[in-house]
Amino acid sequence: MKSSFLAFVVLAVSGYAEASTYSRTASLSGQSFLNAFSWQSIADPTHGRVNYLSQSAAQSAGLYSVSGNTVTLRADHTNVLSPSGPGRNSFRIMSNNQYSTHVAIFDIGHMPEGCGTWPAVWFVQCFTLRRTLTLSTYIYLGPQELGANWPNEGEIDIVEGVNNKVPNQSTLHTSANCATPPSRRMTGTSVGNDCDVYTSGNAGCGVHLADGNSFGPNFNKVGGGWYAIERSSTHIAIWFWERGSSSIPSQVKYPGGTVDTSTWGTPAAFFPNTNCDFSSHLGPMNIIINLTFCGDWAGAVYSSDECPSSCVDYVNNNPSAFANAYFEFNALNIYQ
Repeated sequence: MKSSFLAFVVLAVSGYAEASTYSRTASLSGQSFLNAFSWQSIADPTHGRVNYLSQSAAQSAGLYSVSGNTVTLRADHTNVLSPSGPGRNSFRIMSNNQYSTHVAIFDIGHMPEGCGTWPAVWFVQCFTLRRTLTLSTYIYLGPQELGANWPNEGEIDIVEGVNNKVPNQSTLHTSANCATPPSRRMTGTSVGNDCDVYTSGNAGCGVHLADGNSFGPNFNKVGGGWYAIERSSTHIAIWFWERGSSSIPSQVKYPGGTVDTSTWGTPAAFFPNTNCDFSSHLGPMNIIINLTFCGDWAGAVYSSDECPSSCVDYVNNNPSAFANAYFEFNALNIYQ
């Protein structure tokens, strides 16, 4: 799907932008949500203790379901794993459409929790793909699973965290010569200003959200909430509202045909193009939703002071610990 670019005027004082109105191009829930994605049965590029299943295999294993408007995506929580066998069965899905200038609103009722878990909702460009004969799964023809040109087309992480640690971290990953200003108008706290994956050990320029209920068990205890992203030619803005918040915009809670993000208040995370040329660093991107275990982040910071055993041993031997390792998506609305 091609996106039309809208004009924005950056306000020097606030560091934010006056937004034009966006019109809804997709209203996805239940089966229509699931139909908008394809399953990626691939080797985990983050080296996790995970086995991403095809849609048919995930269905046979009972790892996803549709109930009314709600889609549930979960990891296996019944089988002890052989140390020499594949990782824990899980899901990784990719949107069939790509997005540039747009607004996306995710209504999430539950997110995966547990020691060793690494759930994420994010954007990256996936291409050089070929459909398999099942027509429900893609395989990659390019040299790496993130897309043959990564990180030159960028990556935007909306929901991401590991091992139940709060709060959520939203991050921009790019190629060289892209940074964020140290001070900008957002409620979150910057944990890195250099977005270049090669100079930051792929840490990117992340933001810790101010709301402690934005991730993990805390998120689930309050009934989840809404994550929204606006991507324009001048900025990327990310908002989070927990379910019981009194500040949820009516356009978010009761989505309709249009939205105007200038009425939504200060973003939780904000990435302006001040020190980064978006036109040369960010391309059209697919939405990725996945759950991995251990790997380059969750495994690297796994601590026996907070979680039992070692990460891989724990994931292998404690299936019941992952009974709550699932996403529930109530809706996804896209505006362009």
